[in-house]
Amino acid sequence: MATLKISGLSKSFGIHTVFENISFDVNSGERIGLVGANGAGKTTLLKCIIGTEEADKGSVKASNGAVIGYLRQDFNYTSHSIREEMEEAWKDILYCEEQLRTAAAALEQNKDDPDLIRRYGQLEARFDFLGGYQYESTTKKILTGLGFREEDWDRDIHAFSGGQKVRINLAAALVRHPDFLLLDEPTNHLDMGMLEWLEDYLRSYRGGLLMVSHDRYFLDAVATGILDLEQHHIRSFRGGYTRFQQTKAQQDAAYEKAYEKQQEHIKETEEYIRRYKAGIKSKQARGRQSQLNRLERLSAPVHAKELRFHFDPPEECADKVLDVLHAGASYGTHTVFRDLTMHVRRGERVGLIGPNGAGKTTLLKLVTGDRHPDGGLVALGSNVKMGYYSQEQERLDSGLTVLEQVETAYGCGEGEARNILGMFLFRGDDVFKPISLLSGGEKARLSLLLLFLEKPNFLILDEPTNHLDIPTREIMEEAIQAFGGTSLIVSHDRYFLDKVTTRILEMENGTLTEYLGNYSYYREKKKDLEEFERDRRGAPEPEKKEEKDSGSEASPKGRHEEKKELSPAAAAKIGRLEMEISRQEATLKMYEMEMNAAASDPEAYEKAASVYEEEKEKLDGLYQKWEEAASQL
Repeated sequence: MATLKISGLSKSFGIHTVFENISFDVNSGERIGLVGANGAGKTTLLKCIIGTEEADKGSVKASNGAVIGYLRQDFNYTSHSIREEMEEAWKDILYCEEQLRTAAAALEQNKDDPDLIRRYGQLEARFDFLGGYQYESTTKKILTGLGFREEDWDRDIHAFSGGQKVRINLAAALVRHPDFLLLDEPTNHLDMGMLEWLEDYLRSYRGGLLMVSHDRYFLDAVATGILDLEQHHIRSFRGGYTRFQQTKAQQDAAYEKAYEKQQEHIKETEEYIRRYKAGIKSKQARGRQSQLNRLERLSAPVHAKELRFHFDPPEECADKVLDVLHAGASYGTHTVFRDLTMHVRRGERVGLIGPNGAGKTTLLKLVTGDRHPDGGLVALGSNVKMGYYSQEQERLDSGLTVLEQVETAYGCGEGEARNILGMFLFRGDDVFKPISLLSGGEKARLSLLLLFLEKPNFLILDEPTNHLDIPTREIMEEAIQAFGGTSLIVSHDRYFLDKVTTRILEMENGTLTEYLGNYSYYREKKKDLEEFERDRRGAPEPEKKEEKDSGSEASPKGRHEEKKELSPAAAAKIGRLEMEISRQEATLKMYEMEMNAAASDPEAYEKAASVYEEEKEKLDGLYQKWEEAASQL
């Protein structure tokens, strides 16, 4: 088993300590997630491991012959196409292949030369060891999985978007299948389909993985262990992110309790020594002083500074917050969507998901009024006050400082602005930073602050967790859950969507599909619908034994044969009814949860119960229609 061993690694920049005396191992087959707040030193640690940054002390050792791969973050390509970039990754194999051709041509002329035979055998063994016989199929598999068609391979590499360039870098890191692979934010700019492909690929990876990521869903799906870089030191945990979070909370609580108990013991001992050091019990007091001197004292628990904010209770507004009716949008001759209809009601937290380029941000621009629909209607309800969080951070003025931005937006003095900024972790000289010099995470925090100051009752959030570290994402989740208004959220952060959304709208091929639940419900229901569609098309099912019972009910095999004989129209009718039943059952479940939540409020409970009964009648009607259709067939 190959091992990557990090021993006693330390790094400082001037008087600022990044990390100190860090040691851990990564073994073949392990997939380790490296987590920590922004600025904790995660990327610096990766750079020290691969050697692009020099550590102050400590060592990094890999097993003999082991290759370490790294996901690069820059786009400074010397290649002109994806094909050339992949060839650069495979250059040693391509060199070996050329040598192999030369040796084969020489053997054609001198078939009995023992030196040539030995040379050809060595080159062939080396070529096979490097994966030469699979490199073309491996490259095609990875580039296809990351969304590149073969016609893209020879396009100008500089013409691709930022997200596509991230995927090109990811492909270059993956194709070589190194013994150890270091990934720095590998999920950035990937849509959900590609995220799932990447998760499947990495789960089957036989080498060792060390991954810096803020994507908690990804870490739960892939990681076998977590390294937590906090306060310059590292702690190791088994399992994915959720298990790490639970274990860490338990350990921190136990440590804090032990510290408090020790402090209580120290206080009591010092009081005893003070009282009796000159009296009849002075000998005992000296003994206790000796014990106290030998005591290994626990360090005081350090609590990281966290963002703390909340939204004021929103003003009341109409029940219908947003209506989008038969709307269309296009760019030149390219139609993004047409005849799109969507409704958002008061109190809902709606997640809008879909692949990159599906039109999610375009739809948000119609809602915010940044552009007009090509046709149809987009209307906000009465007394709806919208607050928009853009992933482009357009509201920030790069010519201002942080303090000036808040003073301008809020119309307040320096003292009040500093108090507000302190809630968002802008303290001391940080408030005088020019906005143009802020990091991505700092800009995200400042944009959130400006949204907070607007006091909206309808939040429009476009990729709100981009550039945020995990602690800040968790606080944002708590704030949105506590927010009493309405939210429409575009996000690729599946963990975030699971926490905050009550309904998912999937946008694909210019249409919206509704799922009444959070992201996990959407995944489960979509899987069920895909299986149903396969069955409806007559896809082969696992072979089942014919039942010996000759009663009135047909055997499984008989029922399957009957299903095959259904006409396409009949099967489609049954299919539509079953899909409607699934959605109605989910709707009923949602109102059931509302009834439970409103148990202490008679008026709200009666209202929810009334709607529940109406929806239950609709479900009963659908059941009746399904039974009638099934009996006719």
